[in-house]
Amino acid sequence: MHLRNKIILMLMVAVSLLGYSFNRKHQPTRVVFNTPLNWPKPVYNFKRNPLSKEGIALGRKLFYDPTLSRNNTVSCASCHLSFTAFTHVDHDLSHGIEDRIGTRNSLALMNLAWSTSFMWDGAVNHLDVQALAPISHPAEMDEEIQHVVEKLQRLEEYHQGFKEAYGDSLITGERLLKALSQFQLTLVSSNSKYDKVMRGDSGAHFTEQEENGYELFKTNCASCHKEPLFTNGGFANNGLPMDTSLNDKGRMHVTGKRRDSLLFKVPTLRNIEFSFPYMHDGRFKTLSEVMKHYNKGIVKHPTLSAELKNDMELSPNDRVDIIAFLLTLSDKEFLFNKEHSFPRN
Repeated sequence: MHLRNKIILMLMVAVSLLGYSFNRKHQPTRVVFNTPLNWPKPVYNFKRNPLSKEGIALGRKLFYDPTLSRNNTVSCASCHLSFTAFTHVDHDLSHGIEDRIGTRNSLALMNLAWSTSFMWDGAVNHLDVQALAPISHPAEMDEEIQHVVEKLQRLEEYHQGFKEAYGDSLITGERLLKALSQFQLTLVSSNSKYDKVMRGDSGAHFTEQEENGYELFKTNCASCHKEPLFTNGGFANNGLPMDTSLNDKGRMHVTGKRRDSLLFKVPTLRNIEFSFPYMHDGRFKTLSEVMKHYNKGIVKHPTLSAELKNDMELSPNDRVDIIAFLLTLSDKEFLFNKEHSFPRN
């Protein structure tokens, strides 16, 4: 072959290989989000933040990294532990850096692809920016997103992680937040005993007590804790006595409207066996206390949810049966999923 033609051929091969390499680095391994059978369509727009194996891995690493806090001591996982339904259980209010005490109990993190509002008061309306709230909160991480980016830029491991997830090693606040979203979107809990019964899995059935509890639940609780997510995604005043030490008026702090006074986000009941303490201020340590509140302890605030205007008048046995049903919402496959826990290289 003529030397000139050989050179041209070699150049063509080199350009082709470079192009292949260039294209490959911009093509992370896509992950399909699977919606559980008979569940509603997710509201999260995956087109704007497509899931990838590399993006999820990066988000998981960030979720467990205390570098996101000002003094590098508190991570997202500090308040959202995988084996306790991604919340904390050792105190009523969240603790931040330098053992500062927050103003609320942390919400459990799961099934976030179906959420349109976040935080107990709905102050955040998109998962991709939710992490900014705890990062900047003075009693939580007390940090600024630009400082987090600067710290990550000094860590070689993150240059590689961002390159694998996004095709180049550029570290930005937007990419950081979207990676966190990708990991959190994988926190789907849909394989509890309840789910197996609803799917008709072989051998799955409620006990007589659980079945009675399910019927009582549908009559007394399901309007706010709607199946299959066990939340309606809204906000409600559930008749808790006002904690004057916190003076927390819930959603009213966000909207400024009196009609939103003492309204808080309706939390999911999935994995509730593991997500104590309960309520926005963590005042109840057990499900029995919760049931006593709804049965006889409701305060008739002006903004009280219409569904709670009348006491439930449940017998002690009825309350025990409802709790027995609630325990069927525990998804141990989710709670102890190694892909959700602390990443070990």
